[in-house]
Amino acid sequence: MKALLASGRWVFAFAILALGAENVVCARVSMPSLGEGSHCIPVLPFIPAVPWLAILFGLIWVACAIGLLTRRWLRVSAFTVGITYIAWTLVHVLPAYIASPGDMGLRTVVFEPLSIACIALLLPTVPPWLSRACHIVVAVAMVIFGVDHFLALAGIGSLLPDWIPWHIFWIAIFGAVFILCGLGIGLGIFERWSWIGVGLMFALWVFTLHMPRTFGFYSIPGATADPDEWSSLFIAIALWGGPLALARTKTSFTVAM
Repeated sequence: MKALLASGRWVFAFAILALGAENVVCARVSMPSLGEGSHCIPVLPFIPAVPWLAILFGLIWVACAIGLLTRRWLRVSAFTVGITYIAWTLVHVLPAYIASPGDMGLRTVVFEPLSIACIALLLPTVPPWLSRACHIVVAVAMVIFGVDHFLALAGIGSLLPDWIPWHIFWIAIFGAVFILCGLGIGLGIFERWSWIGVGLMFALWVFTLHMPRTFGFYSIPGATADPDEWSSLFIAIALWGGPLALARTKTSFTVAM
């Protein structure tokens, strides 16, 4: 278990580096498979489709990923990732979601980067108010992900490969675990195990769903050339490594009543 938790920060840093590098590459490379003259910008949907912005922030996040693995630059790197992820999400994606609050896809695009941002902010020591805010944001995100699993049992179940039986059953189980882990993180009840639960769920999905889809093992047309598949993979890796890193370093948090 110690080795598993110790790997969390390395996994999280790799995901941030990969997302940054993917933005740089895809902002410059034409993707014929996506249509004539198209470009796969932005890889992260909360970045505006402006090539120089995608390259600039991609390079910033690559540098931050390296800094996350050092003591000297951990704080600066974590705050840079956290603040930029939050800023772009609130500025670029949240208005679209407010206009279409029933859009589950947009809801995910809002809460995934906010969760990654808050996890990054929690890696160094932070003031109690910021720790509380980040815990609450992640807790709300996990509960929303869990509820969405129940709202779209069949739709999400259709994403699972055929070799996994009882699709609806597993989607319901993971939805319940999301909700329980979110409550644990928000209320400080079995918080360490809640972080571990979130990390292990995403790790499981990386190996059974995202990697096989992205590398073409499930014969999904165009998946290996689809930047959305790659970014989904790296986002899942971030939500695997980050929670495990926090489970190793953070003490229990309790919401002030």
